[in-house]
Parts: sequence; structure tokens; C-alpha cells
Amino acid sequence: MNRANLVAEYFAPIVTGLEIEKFWVLCLNRKNRLLRRVELTSGTATATLAHPREVFRAAVRESSSAIVCVHNHPSGDPAPSSADVQVTRQLREAAKAVDIQLLDHVIVGRAANDPLNRGYYSFRDAGMI
Repeated sequence: MNRANLVAEYFAPIVTGLEIEKFWVLCLNRKNRLLRRVELTSGTATATLAHPREVFRAAVRESSSAIVCVHNHPSGDPAPSSADVQVTRQLREAAKAVDIQLLDHVIVGRAANDPLNRGYYSFRDAGMI
């Protein structure tokens, strides 16, 4: 669960048809195997809020060694907003403080709405994590 394309494939059936943004934390063990998928927040049609405190609370509760954060864009366009970039920076810094690796933050959309035709955006692939 540490490759963005696999995360996007896993989430495709979960996010299909959602009209609001949701934010999940994938809690992973030492071998990057999924311990638990935690739905953290549900937002509006255009926004959801995820605070690092809640993200890492879930990770600590599950004794995670690493996490992957995931949220959807109901519009289908996986391009990150400025708020997405900001929260990812906050998560990256918080991960260092609690010594839980942030492997990626993946935004899931639809390939038809993605200029790169992938249907997802990976902050790790973009060099931001």
C-alpha cells in the first residue's frame, strides 16, 4: 500500500459516486501492510478538513509504523488545491515529530478528468514528501 497507483486502485470503488470529499488514513505496519483504513472526515462538495492531530491520533492508536493519507475530489480532477498542499506540508512536519513515516498523500479523482489520464495525484511522486 505504499505505491500511489495501488492506493488509487484500492480507493476507486470506494470513491465512485461520492458527492462530498472524504479523508482517510491508511495505517500501515513495518512492512507497509495495511493494518486499518480509518475514515477521518467527511466534508462538503468542495472541501474537507484533516488536522494532523486527528491523522496521527489514528496512526498511534493502531500502532502504525507508517501512514498514507488519501482523499477524493468529487469533481474528478485530482489536481491539489492550495489547501491540499498546505495540509500535506503540516502532515509532513507532524510525521517527523511523532516518528511515524508519511509515505504519501494521494488525491483520488477520475482518469477522464485528469490531464495526465491517471485519475490520481501523488504528493510523493511530485516530490513534496
